[in-house]
Amino acid sequence: MPYPTLKLLIDGHWLEHTSSSLAVNNPATGEQLGQLPVAEFEHIEQAAKAATRSFPAWAAMVPHERCAIITKATSLIRERVTSIAEILTLEQGKPLTESKREVMLSADIIDFLAEESRRLASRGIPARSLNILSQTVQRVPIGPVAAFTPWNFPANLPSRKLGGALAAGCTVVIKPAEETPGTCLELARAFVDAGIPRGVLNVVCGNPAATSSALIAHPGIAKVSFTGSVPVGRMLGEMAARHLKRYTAELGGHAAVIVCSDVDAAQVAALAAAAKFRNAGQVCTAPIRFLVHKTVYQTFRYAFISAANAITIGNGLEPGVQLGPLIHERRLTAMQDFVDDAKKHGGKVLCGGLKLDRPGYFYPPTVLERVPVSARAQREEPFGPLALLDEFEDLDAAVTQANSLNYGLAAYAFTRDLGQAHRLAQSLNAGMVGINHFGVSQPETPFGGTKDSGTGSESGLEGLLSYTDVKFVSMARD
Repeated sequence: MPYPTLKLLIDGHWLEHTSSSLAVNNPATGEQLGQLPVAEFEHIEQAAKAATRSFPAWAAMVPHERCAIITKATSLIRERVTSIAEILTLEQGKPLTESKREVMLSADIIDFLAEESRRLASRGIPARSLNILSQTVQRVPIGPVAAFTPWNFPANLPSRKLGGALAAGCTVVIKPAEETPGTCLELARAFVDAGIPRGVLNVVCGNPAATSSALIAHPGIAKVSFTGSVPVGRMLGEMAARHLKRYTAELGGHAAVIVCSDVDAAQVAALAAAAKFRNAGQVCTAPIRFLVHKTVYQTFRYAFISAANAITIGNGLEPGVQLGPLIHERRLTAMQDFVDDAKKHGGKVLCGGLKLDRPGYFYPPTVLERVPVSARAQREEPFGPLALLDEFEDLDAAVTQANSLNYGLAAYAFTRDLGQAHRLAQSLNAGMVGINHFGVSQPETPFGGTKDSGTGSESGLEGLLSYTDVKFVSMARD
């Protein structure tokens, strides 16, 4: 299908032209897909004012009424899954099968949050005096939300924020990544077609720094939700704190995987390679540092390299493709810098390690062995198809190594020993821990990290509650 004409959504109106625009490119070819109108300060102000104006009426709706509009939108998203997924693949690059799964999962995320909003109950507290008729703790919508999402999951990440905010009764101004705006705009179109009131949902794009500064400072915005890098997350957190606004941030990870001696190492390696190279490794929960017991290391190593070398690379729209391009050319440079630095520090390249000589931004699955902790790849999130293999003998030492970084988003471990599994679950310092699998993100489960990986949670009940304030009501007799 052709790439759609890009428009901003401000106060219920689609805006196709502003004084400037940005090119949106196909990372599989490097060719331009379309032009994105850039929101100027006046447009950002209009969007924030619209969200502020429409908030009281949206918040006053009973959850059942809001849920009806939201689930009508998700029905439209499911009906349009093929067209939305093709847009996603065109602008982001991932294989079409992955894009379809992401769009369907996004509808599931929104549906869960909408359904859960119908069950948010007040909590009663017994009074100390007979003169007090009732004491209740209520959850109320926090207010208009400014949401910022990156390019790696253009449907999933906006859905977590839109689903939680809208279900809780908040209005939204969302800024998707300028590299991948089309997918988020299609989600917004589904909400508009479902009858969401004017001004409740607004979509703006443009200069990231100017947009975030204007939205966070706007007096109508009550909460900020951000997914992205640690440095930007720190800056937005400081801005939100300056204005005393609630802040949720998911800021990336550098997940370790501990593979114990009692597992089928070849089977675990196959699962690990699939998880590592999904979305070309551009996943914040992606496993990166594989710590494998020395008794099964060679088996794991051989199976992992074999799986990496067997991955089909190409344009995500082509049948059978398993790994698409990186999002833009500067990511190729970043990946090569990681590899070259690792080699300089004594690491060994087992496969990959050089960008592919073809149009587009393709980097092959790359596996490095015994990279010293002094190398950048061991300390900084590579956010690409790069895996690090190391062996261990002492489990406590492996846990210490796994916990040694300032990241704390996800961690994984594989063992058949139940006691050891519980021990690892408790000792790995991360917001999400997967034991014997990599599926730590589901619509029903909270998504969030510790340390530099962020603050707060999205998805699950915890994600819904993050868009609410606590109100205590105490009622006495006349």
